[in-house]
Amino acid sequence: MSHGQVWRTHRQYAATAARWTADHWRKEAERRRALRAERKPLVRDARRALATARAIDPEGVTPLRHRAERELRTAKRRVPDPMWLFATKTATALGVAGYVWLPQVSARVWVWSAVAVVAAVTALSVWIAVRERDTTGLKPTAEESALLKRLQPQHWKEHAEQRGLAGTLTGRPKLTEAGIVCAVRLDGTWTATKLRAAEDHIRALLGARTSLRMQIKAGKQGGWAELTLRTRSAADGDDLTWTPERRSLGIDTVTGEQVTVPLGERLLIAGRSGAGKSVASRPLLFDASEGATNALVIIDLKRVEGRLWDHRARVASTPHEVIDVTDELETEMLDRLSILPKGQDTWTPSPDRPRITVVVDEGAEVMTAADKVPYETETSDGKTRTVNRSALPALESIARMGRAACIDLWWMTQKPTIGDGIPKQIAPQIGVSICLAVRTPAEARVVLGEDAQAKGWNADELPVPGVALIRDGKRKPDPVKVRYMDKSVVIALPDRTPWSRSVAPTMEAAGAPTLTLVTNTATEAEPVTDSATARVLKAIETADEPVRQKDLVTLTGLSKGAVSKAVKTLTTGGIVIRNRDGHLTATRGDESAAA
Repeated sequence: MSHGQVWRTHRQYAATAARWTADHWRKEAERRRALRAERKPLVRDARRALATARAIDPEGVTPLRHRAERELRTAKRRVPDPMWLFATKTATALGVAGYVWLPQVSARVWVWSAVAVVAAVTALSVWIAVRERDTTGLKPTAEESALLKRLQPQHWKEHAEQRGLAGTLTGRPKLTEAGIVCAVRLDGTWTATKLRAAEDHIRALLGARTSLRMQIKAGKQGGWAELTLRTRSAADGDDLTWTPERRSLGIDTVTGEQVTVPLGERLLIAGRSGAGKSVASRPLLFDASEGATNALVIIDLKRVEGRLWDHRARVASTPHEVIDVTDELETEMLDRLSILPKGQDTWTPSPDRPRITVVVDEGAEVMTAADKVPYETETSDGKTRTVNRSALPALESIARMGRAACIDLWWMTQKPTIGDGIPKQIAPQIGVSICLAVRTPAEARVVLGEDAQAKGWNADELPVPGVALIRDGKRKPDPVKVRYMDKSVVIALPDRTPWSRSVAPTMEAAGAPTLTLVTNTATEAEPVTDSATARVLKAIETADEPVRQKDLVTLTGLSKGAVSKAVKTLTTGGIVIRNRDGHLTATRGDESAAA
């Protein structure tokens, strides 16, 4: 290698080292500048606190003043020197040490000391390089780079006052898999709620696009708020198509975790039209209809979603069908509770009597169309008259009492307001709320709780469709991208026998006695196997005097519809007769006996 080549090589190395040193000098200077802008206000607060403590305790006889002094010293230590001052102090210290110490030591010690200094400087440089390196592997986009620059404390401080944000100061922003997260220090009268109301000012200061989701919530300590810009999602790049192998409800956009909702909960699924309620509910409906000990009942007066599941679920799509199925469900619930073993809190599902999930698809329609349904019924004098019946009492009873009987109610609506889309008796019984995009913050509060807005459950800001918030008492307000289950996938699912009381086991199978009619003509009547009919017959037979039909509702605990149906069955079969005054009596004496 010639002398010129050696010189050029050394010059390249020197230029590279100079650029590397200058780059790291600049990064370290920016870091120190950001930390000083963030921590100097803490020093001012500590000084004010010390002045207050000195005014209260001028003699210094209480711990108050000493604690304030310690906090001021700690705050000062946490404020780093500017880079130029740090470098000046370091060079001065090294020069003084070299001037005093090096002439007094031997050449050998001097050489090894020089080696140690070089090694220390090299180690410090490597440490700074590693420290500044992005270990997350995330590379900011052009938009994120601009936002990160504007979130720096120096930029924020220069422009906050003209944007109406004086008294706030950002910390050091961080780029995460869920977007940009930055702490904001609040002075004076600022609170997290007030900062949330100033979202438009923040967006203008940052130059953020209007469609960029922004979340502001209280920080981990008083006087701080947390600002999150959803520039990216942890679910990006994941296949959200539902398959039997990917059976979760969706993916958490912040943590990337699979989100599931276990059976046995009373659910409220709400969202405006087009938000994706039906798509979001399909993975849940599959779980509720899968397995030997699970059964699904769908009440769908819109006759759209329920039709997809009629090959593996009991579907009611007319007001009269809704009345009938709710009567059956209420009777089944009361029957299970009546034979539930003493000391056992909940029913144990079995293939014969499974867990039943009752899904009301569009609750507002059920509240309107299935509220006053005309039914013909017999009066006490044997005449027929028309009465209006409602499915709501039975559904409300299931919501209140069904959990112990393993009959769970899921209420879906696009009108999430009490009285319009959610009955007043059902709303307090909800255990888990799944909320997709809604129109107003008021609707979000109805679904997710009165503290929804204060704690970041802003369902009115969710994109449409396919993004939901799930509040179950455990999750944070992190959006969930729900999986997509196509209609063709639902139709192709294997058939299952829908649940019905007519194929449910009788009370005899559950260990209860069966009432049998025996006539004096040696002709044995068919046993009364229906539990509701058996209960009504037993109440009539054990009564001291003839009873009226309306009294049987109180005696048996059944609904009016179930009692009416049972009485009609018994009178038609000749087991019970109706007197002229309308009272009911069972055939007695030699003509009948109950065994």
